[in-house]
Amino acid sequence: MGFTPDFLDEIRSRLTVSEIVGRKVRLVRKGREHTGLCPFHNEKTPSFTVNDDKAFYHCFGCGAHGDVINFVLETEGLSFPETVERLSSQAGLQIPEYTPEAQQRSKVKKTLYDVMEAAAQWFENQLAAQVGKDGRAYIQKRGLTKYTVKTFRLGFSPNNRVALKEAMLLRTEFNEEMLIDAGMLISPEDGGDSYDRFRGRIMFPITDRQGRVVAFGGRALYENAKAKYLNSPETPLFHKGRLLYNLNGARKAAFDKGRLLIGEGYMDVIALAQAGFSEAVAPLGTAVTEDQIKEMWRLTAEPMMCFDGDKAGQRAATRVVERSLSLLKPGYSLRFVYLPEGEDPDSFVAGQGAEAFEKLLNEGSSLAEVLWIELVSKTKFETPEQRAGLEQKISQTLAEIKDPKVRGYYESDFKKRLKKLFGSEFVPEINLHQRPQSEWEKENQKVVWKKSAPNKIRFSNDEVEKNIGNLNKTKIGKTKGISLKDRERLVILTVLEHPWLLEGHEEQFATFEFESLELDKVRNEIIRIASRETDLENETLRHHLLENGLGQVVNTIFKQGVLTTQKFIGKNSSAADTEETWLHSIELFQFEKIEKEIAILGSKDLNEEEFARLQALLNEQSISNKKISDTLGKDP
Repeated sequence: MGFTPDFLDEIRSRLTVSEIVGRKVRLVRKGREHTGLCPFHNEKTPSFTVNDDKAFYHCFGCGAHGDVINFVLETEGLSFPETVERLSSQAGLQIPEYTPEAQQRSKVKKTLYDVMEAAAQWFENQLAAQVGKDGRAYIQKRGLTKYTVKTFRLGFSPNNRVALKEAMLLRTEFNEEMLIDAGMLISPEDGGDSYDRFRGRIMFPITDRQGRVVAFGGRALYENAKAKYLNSPETPLFHKGRLLYNLNGARKAAFDKGRLLIGEGYMDVIALAQAGFSEAVAPLGTAVTEDQIKEMWRLTAEPMMCFDGDKAGQRAATRVVERSLSLLKPGYSLRFVYLPEGEDPDSFVAGQGAEAFEKLLNEGSSLAEVLWIELVSKTKFETPEQRAGLEQKISQTLAEIKDPKVRGYYESDFKKRLKKLFGSEFVPEINLHQRPQSEWEKENQKVVWKKSAPNKIRFSNDEVEKNIGNLNKTKIGKTKGISLKDRERLVILTVLEHPWLLEGHEEQFATFEFESLELDKVRNEIIRIASRETDLENETLRHHLLENGLGQVVNTIFKQGVLTTQKFIGKNSSAADTEETWLHSIELFQFEKIEKEIAILGSKDLNEEEFARLQALLNEQSISNKKISDTLGKDP
């Protein structure tokens, strides 16, 4: 089996080295590189580096060097064909049949790079020549400097049907068929003579990740043009759904600054770069694709989508959100920056300046916020039916998120938003004492409704109260005397000492509602680390947290004397004792929160919505009670 060089290059471009190496080596991000202990020789001090920008790994200790293909080949014990097959599957590529025709196409593709480079140089020369005076006037009007024009290699295509064709065919290494294959000439279907695709336009070269010119975008200068912007067609070199404009130019700045800006067009990117935001890219005349989102994530975890301040910009943002939901994964998302109405990044930085634009970036919205606004802004929720419809719509939308961890957090977040939204709405009060008995009450006769005062209701459930009493006698139950924050710290501390708990109980830990924001941040970081590490040890986990700026919080947790006296979190505690007691702690928190909310609702006059919430709480209390009654008795 053989593979063309182009196919191997496509694998290398689609898979980041750190992603592949990170499955074998614990990598730490340092600037634009990752470092770790070399897998090819024994070492105690990291000398192994991975550079995604340059797409290779290198060890300064033993000299090991290579790309993603080399790494899998050397560490997996696979043959070369097996290695390529595995990586092509991970990259979402189908292995092409290796035939003489495929070899010939590979040779043609290499030649087409020469065609596109020659065309780019010719367009640049035309802009500088007498024929390019209209192009230079337009560029001057847009306020672009000579440095910017040179950096982005802007050019000009004369308003002539065959100017490029004649110039290119003067060179013996090119022929008409090559120019057609490269998308530079149009061949009429009626069999007539071919002619230039781009005429009377400012030319924007489009490069691939390696900086090679693979296509062009052209902006019309004359009113009789059929389209204001025109892009190259799909060619052996160019697939517009996979590339981003200025991808190669923005990579270094994106790595250095840790962010990536996404404009809607060529001029947005160029204007931003001239204003000092060289970490900007743009899709190529279409809505953002899944491949482009993945390409953005190779540069930064949360690209910032900068959309025009009009309805079209809002629709574009909605399309991006919809397209990205199935791709979301721990640590990777999008942010959205909306410009004032009537403005785009180009006009805004020209009129308001870089400082004002930086302020806009700092005020960007999360993907969750944009999605929430999109879901509720077009939906009425005045009646119970409308509210149920909104909840169903949200549930269906969030179901598109494939990653279970991310989906769980979105469900938790949107549940809180719904509660806040519905709680702020006015609902006519109903007379509780004249209501019929609910189906839930009929099925749960052990619940006794006791009238304690006019329009005041409290609830008791003998079985629930019995189990709460038993739970309070457990080791974790005896910690109820300490502060709420210390008890929340205890939940974190147990995981820090025993990370193996996450293997079977990650969902319980992920959905636990911390009132402390700093502890919630620690929990989120622990989950992110655990998702990347296998067989996570407590020292390794603490090391990661310290490196990620959470050392002070972690140290505070460990210094709390009331926590370190808990024997079940010690190094000598049994796994069974630790697991049981930790789960009891989470159950205790859940019981207390339900009890508290039931008590609040039971002490006031209830409207229809509050009564429905009360029923839901009682049902939740019954379910939780059954779960814990199955485990109590082991530690009474």
